[in-house]
Amino acid sequence: MEWEDDAYILSARSHGESGAIVELLTETRGRHAAHVAGGSSRRMRSLLQPGARVVASYRVRIEGQLGSATLEPVGEGPSELFDDPLALSGLAAAAAVAGGALPERESHPGAFHAFDALIGALSMPDVWPAIFVQFEAGLLRELGFGLDFSKCAATGVTEDLIWVSPRTGRAVSREAGAPYADKLLPLPPFMISARGGLGEGDIRAGFDLTGHFLEQFVFGPLNKPLPPARVWLLDRLSDAGRL
Repeated sequence: MEWEDDAYILSARSHGESGAIVELLTETRGRHAAHVAGGSSRRMRSLLQPGARVVASYRVRIEGQLGSATLEPVGEGPSELFDDPLALSGLAAAAAVAGGALPERESHPGAFHAFDALIGALSMPDVWPAIFVQFEAGLLRELGFGLDFSKCAATGVTEDLIWVSPRTGRAVSREAGAPYADKLLPLPPFMISARGGLGEGDIRAGFDLTGHFLEQFVFGPLNKPLPPARVWLLDRLSDAGRL
């Protein structure tokens, strides 16, 4: 079997004397691992960075086995972020979350395009943390665990939605949720509408919200914690006063 697809590199590790096992997020074929000959060489290591965009040409003799790939770089990759350690932490966290959450060899084009949008936003420091939260919410939707912020789960009203049920992922209005406020998750306005704006603590609330459901619906059932790179990202955002 052979195919060619646009892809982003999620991770790479040395394999054998000179090769590498590269994990790809492809546009139409989902998450794929492939052996890349010469992937441990100095020249190739500079290409095989998380967030680098490539055209992958993949070949495997028997479907289901590990195939091999040749990679053709597209653009300059994440090099423009090298002077921004916080953005690089965001890139590493996004690659780790996508790599851990998405099943292998299952088509999820929405995840590819959400990752692409996040990569494009990482050069905008005032914007990308909120887009990262939306990226994680998009992953949940792509995997069938969409959060419903359209109306209050208890009353059906569509206004003054400020909470989320930690069990169902459905929004709850201020009035309906008041008696249970200590048990509900805050819903930041930017997750409902792009016009919601960002207030103090909204980014942290967004990360707490998506992190809760990633643990509950995705990583928990796999007996895996949230990726360490995501934990480190929150530490760095907190240190930078961005939460």
